[in-house]
Amino acid sequence: MARSDSTKPLTSLALNNLKPGDTIADAGEYRGLRAVCGNSGVKTFIYRYRSPVDQKVKQVKIGRYRESKLKTASGDSGLLSLSEARVLFQGLKALRDNGVCPGERSRQQQKESDERKAKAELEKKLSLFTVKKLCDNYLSDCIDGVRTRKSASECRRALYGDPVKELGDMPAADVTAKEVFDMCMGVVERGANVQAGFILRELTAAFDHAIDSELPGEHVNPCYQAKGRLKRKRVRLSSKRGTRVLNDGELAALLHWLPGSRFTPGQKGVLYFTLLTGCRTGEVCSMRWADVDLDSSVWHLKETKTGVPRNVQLSTQAVAFLEQQKRMSDEYVFPQITGKAVQQKTLTERMWFMRKNDLLLDVEPWTPHDLRRSVRTGLARLGCPSEVAEAVLGHTKGGIEAVYNLHRYEQESREWLQQWCDHLEMLGYSEKVVSLGVRHAG
Repeated sequence: MARSDSTKPLTSLALNNLKPGDTIADAGEYRGLRAVCGNSGVKTFIYRYRSPVDQKVKQVKIGRYRESKLKTASGDSGLLSLSEARVLFQGLKALRDNGVCPGERSRQQQKESDERKAKAELEKKLSLFTVKKLCDNYLSDCIDGVRTRKSASECRRALYGDPVKELGDMPAADVTAKEVFDMCMGVVERGANVQAGFILRELTAAFDHAIDSELPGEHVNPCYQAKGRLKRKRVRLSSKRGTRVLNDGELAALLHWLPGSRFTPGQKGVLYFTLLTGCRTGEVCSMRWADVDLDSSVWHLKETKTGVPRNVQLSTQAVAFLEQQKRMSDEYVFPQITGKAVQQKTLTERMWFMRKNDLLLDVEPWTPHDLRRSVRTGLARLGCPSEVAEAVLGHTKGGIEAVYNLHRYEQESREWLQQWCDHLEMLGYSEKVVSLGVRHAG
């Protein structure tokens, strides 16, 4: 590398004549200022000095040289003339004279600049990562294709029903525990405590999934704090152990009241069919005609809470009711006005609304699930063997029996469900009840 330590001051002419690999130094009061020409021909001003901190010789870049023969253009931003470089040199020299290492100062400033830039980029990224995107990522990465179709659908409805509806446009990083708490309390106030618990669990998992990917690792999941607050407030998010059973008088009153009640036609059908079969209301809500064989009097229930498909045996009353329901929809047995299946959530909320406005049957408060318990208790009263009654409800066997007794009790279930529906008929089953789905079909 050609080098010149001339005692003469630097000139623009000397700088213009620098060749790749050359270094030239300034003199006099600008001693320490140097110009280096790189292999690409780019000329750079540097300040070479002895650090006041450790007494080592160091150098710091001042800027690139703008040759005098070149006209100033829009792309010349940051290029320096000799006189401009000398002004900056004097500032750096003053720092050195005051005990500050210019190189360390420059690196510190660059570090701070990089940190500010990174912070700004992170804030922009976080502002675009909304609660809706958080839920979508969780559904696509952790739910779809992992859980059963029914379970994935329930999770999607839960997240889109309240969290996305109320918080969806908010940046996920800005969501507070209070906002999650208030959202959950809104669900609780609709009488859907269990649904509020389900929503909170899924939203908690969605935030956990986002942390360390879209959200910073140190981000605090607001759902945990909301859970703590709900616990301190003693808000129950799970169902109490049910003990409510409708007696024969209440069942007779229900059968006559239901057709004229304020439930939607689809909701009426779900409640009535639950009473005829003892199935879970969630299973009945999603019932499809493609799974029903009226000729064989069987409903092939493919997706169950236990994960074990089963054949629900249909009584003559159940078959007659389903024949009437065929006028309602081609896909779902119990549709909404939109044609989609009745949602269990809306059924629960409808009951809460009717109870609040004194529109329910004038008996001790009951829930849709109490109908299933009433079927099981009613079968026992009729003398149905316990193992058959459990098969009717679709409960799985436990213990050693589950290993050795693989009988499905389908024929026995058919016989006892027929006895149960005959019993309902004796209680007051009438043409008014049979036509429950038809009265509102138009």
